[in-house]
Amino acid sequence: QVQLVESGGGLVQAGGSLRLSCAASGRTGINPVGYTLGWFRRTPGKEPEFVAAASWSGEITEYADSVKGRFTISRDNAKNTVALQMDSLRPEDTAVYYCAFKFGRPNQLPADFAFWGQGTQVTVSS
Repeated sequence: QVQLVESGGGLVQAGGSLRLSCAASGRTGINPVGYTLGWFRRTPGKEPEFVAAASWSGEITEYADSVKGRFTISRDNAKNTVALQMDSLRPEDTAVYYCAFKFGRPNQLPADFAFWGQGTQVTVSS
């Protein structure tokens, strides 16, 4: 089992910034090729939307087109954490943001992520 705890959500005006953090604990080291930590977001009535993901080394990253150039994902493996720096926020970024874990390399498929955090609300006002 892997436990994920997010922090850093809140209310911000359009154009502002927020930084989300996620701490992973448990059996994260079971896969010899490492693991991926990613972020998804969800609005009521919709399926989870991929936002960003980073490989164990942090060298491989993926971003949704809607956040490229505005969001940055980063890893700190010494602390088993991943952060999502969100700049130039827009009202359409409003959602519950979830940290998620998968063994192996990054991809954008929610079904491939085996463990999820409880989510943190991000609200961007216009």
